[in-house]
Amino acid sequence: MSPLPVLTAREVIAVFKRIGFEESRQRGSHLRMKHPDGRRVTLPVHFGKDYNRKMLKAILLQAEVSEEEFTRFL
Repeated sequence: MSPLPVLTAREVIAVFKRIGFEESRQRGSHLRMKHPDGRRVTLPVHFGKDYNRKMLKAILLQAEVSEEEFTRFL
């Protein structure tokens, strides 16, 4: 398995939408997304900054999405 890529906030949001998550609300720079099965994830949205691999792994853990599933929807 290759390591996770470094992605922008827009790219990560687009992948989560392809997985099935929908934007539920946003407060300040934090976007909350919800999946129809009840999973939720909060994404810090700082345009101009990238998510490093460590941050992306923490987001995937919170969203209960495997790295394989995430990279499949890239």
